[in-house]
Amino acid sequence: MTSDRSAARDPGDGVLGRGTGSIYWFLVVGLLLVLTTLPGTLPLMLLDRSTSNIPLVALCLVPAGPALSAGLFAMRDRYRAESLTPMASFLRGYRLNVVEVLKLWVPGLAVLTIIGITLANLEYAGVPGGYGVVLVVLAVLFSVWALNGLVITSFFALRTRDVARLAVYYMARTPLVALGLLAMLVVAAGIVYFTFDVVLLLVSPILVWLLLRTCDAMVSHVEANFIARGGS
Repeated sequence: MTSDRSAARDPGDGVLGRGTGSIYWFLVVGLLLVLTTLPGTLPLMLLDRSTSNIPLVALCLVPAGPALSAGLFAMRDRYRAESLTPMASFLRGYRLNVVEVLKLWVPGLAVLTIIGITLANLEYAGVPGGYGVVLVVLAVLFSVWALNGLVITSFFALRTRDVARLAVYYMARTPLVALGLLAMLVVAAGIVYFTFDVVLLLVSPILVWLLLRTCDAMVSHVEANFIARGGS
């Protein structure tokens, strides 16, 4: 009886304990997101918002891919970890996924850079205005595809070409996920455009958590249909 009462009084078992643990997890993941993206965010904040800097912006965003993947890994681990270990979860996710994420992230940034430069110089190219609309649609579709691929890579050990195919497949298989990702891209762009880049960093753990929740259906379907038992 005594042991049961002491267990009931365990601070981690109560609402306050769980809430405090969640806040701690978010704060640590947020700090690690800032630290791992620092090599890119510092020069990014010094750049003018000029179309001529589009290639430099893409270069500054390279560290964001592995950091975002590690953040997703750590946020998902929060529901499975037996103790408060957000740093260990983040670092493990970073170590496991950094190479595979960059295989998708860097080419993705390169394609979006080409589209961005083309759009910025559309008036000098002498092409119909409708061509710009097509490029915007392509950029949106490619961004959603890249996020799908990043999420899949963050949780499952698959070949890059298989991830690329699954990312396309789930754009049609889970359209609500695709719409959610599009909404998140709009929110992130709005934060950067109307405030400062640093504000996006401050809310990054919340955005990562929302990204995880948005992709729940896709992740569950991948796990149930394409992953053997014992996979990550």
